[in-house]
Amino acid sequence: MVIYQVFTRLFGADGQMLVPNGSKAHNGCGTMADFTPKALREIKALGATHVWYTGIIEHATKTDYSAFGIRRDNPCVVKGEAGSPYAIKDYYDVDPDLATDVTKRMKEFEHLIARTHKAGMGVIMDFVPNHVAREYRSDVKPKGVKDLGEGDDTTLHFYNQNNFYYLWDRLHMDNLNEETGYRGTYIEVPAKATGNDMFSEWPSTNDWYETVKLNYGVDVAGGRKCFFDPIPDTWLKMTDILLFWAGKGIEGFRCDMAEMVPVEFWHYAIAKVKEKYPDIIFIAEIYNPDAYRNYISYGGFDYLYDKVGMYDTIRGVINGDSVHNITHAWQAVDDIRVHMLNFLENHDEQRIASDFFAGDARKGRAALLVSALMDKNPYMEYFGQELGEKGMDEEGFSGRDGRTTIFDYWRVDTVSRWRNGGKFGDKLLRQDEKDLKEFTCKVLNSKNDEEALREGDFYDLMYVNGHLQRQYAFLRHKGKDVCLVVANFAEHDYRASINLPEHVFEFYGMERCDSLCVKDLITGKEMEIAWTPEKRVEVDLKAYNGLILKLK
Repeated sequence: MVIYQVFTRLFGADGQMLVPNGSKAHNGCGTMADFTPKALREIKALGATHVWYTGIIEHATKTDYSAFGIRRDNPCVVKGEAGSPYAIKDYYDVDPDLATDVTKRMKEFEHLIARTHKAGMGVIMDFVPNHVAREYRSDVKPKGVKDLGEGDDTTLHFYNQNNFYYLWDRLHMDNLNEETGYRGTYIEVPAKATGNDMFSEWPSTNDWYETVKLNYGVDVAGGRKCFFDPIPDTWLKMTDILLFWAGKGIEGFRCDMAEMVPVEFWHYAIAKVKEKYPDIIFIAEIYNPDAYRNYISYGGFDYLYDKVGMYDTIRGVINGDSVHNITHAWQAVDDIRVHMLNFLENHDEQRIASDFFAGDARKGRAALLVSALMDKNPYMEYFGQELGEKGMDEEGFSGRDGRTTIFDYWRVDTVSRWRNGGKFGDKLLRQDEKDLKEFTCKVLNSKNDEEALREGDFYDLMYVNGHLQRQYAFLRHKGKDVCLVVANFAEHDYRASINLPEHVFEFYGMERCDSLCVKDLITGKEMEIAWTPEKRVEVDLKAYNGLILKLK
């Protein structure tokens, strides 16, 4: 599985006269209609098997949609002009920003699903279970459904049938108004606990102050005691929401901050959804390695973010750490490795090419070879990564932080030029951007097309190659198909001498050969190498690059 994560609002945004903190009317906004059949074919050509459309569900915003029956949001509790896609305002609705006809926004999403399927890819969407917007209210909930908080006893700080946690005083926004520059008034009495488990009436700008925490029967402020009998009302409501969206024909959910929700809920909800939709997949954003196995074996998740392990390790290697750390990273999750989702960028992380990370998109090439090809687990690519997007704009609320904003109306420069170069083409791209895109296509399509890279066993060669300091080598093997992958993290060209251990020949039953013809799947070039434990494999590696050698 190769997931192409795209921030839906920004993909088709082409505004030219951008201003920081600009409104939708001024800076413009992309829509679901921008994912034309041609656009989806181009994404498919990159090697994607699934598209994660980030930000589909309606969230709080400063844009006024009251003419369409959507209540306006108080700007005091909205981050940025566009708002955060993780401050959900209506779990049963599509964000109006994404529609060409706001009155038909759900139908447009259904058409997007159909177009994506016709292009040969699956659809992943967000499920945000831990928190909602301060002013959550569903305008289009199905008949008979009660809103979150509608039946809560607000006199109780904690009650397992309440949807929210209630504090004793009103919410104090004075300090936020000073820091954010908003002079409006927002009244919340009693105050609700903030989404990042902040149980105080005085949230700071570092808190998720625009959100409120959902109550899954865990008394967070009372020692985290659990009260799951009777089943908490939030469990029932959130399971119904999952079933609602699963019924649209999507292939899976990426579950935001899944570890902030008790694993017992996931055990309950995922089983209910998979009972009706057995092939649907669940991906957890999770950062606590101690909880990984429980969220898979008991919780029911198919895949987990490998952020704290593989992402952090490869980021360190790009910036000079030992390549041998990669071996330690995969060994730490060896028993669940096929469940780990690898990535190098996403909406939370800094762009590789940004000044805050590597400062050079080329440094991501070797990392891509390792992250995407080292095992059967899925890989995720963030839109613009394949073009070397720097993420160094100062868009507004997001600021200049090396990330592509999720709060502001803006244009992603590389993606906009790619889209408009003859309606998806390379005419407006620089040569280095074209080269990186071609490299990414070769790697990700090799992951799909080559049986050894798609389904084969992973064999780490570093235990017999301790002399390699900036190069990482491994094998992938399936039947008679074998690929040798060598990644060069060094800033200079390097002639690598790679040992093949006796064990690998015995384990896979491979024949030895003093001179074997191999083909590099990236360049298409053929070369002769020794394929025996007695002689080292000699290969020439370009700086920040690598090889995928397929044995013939």
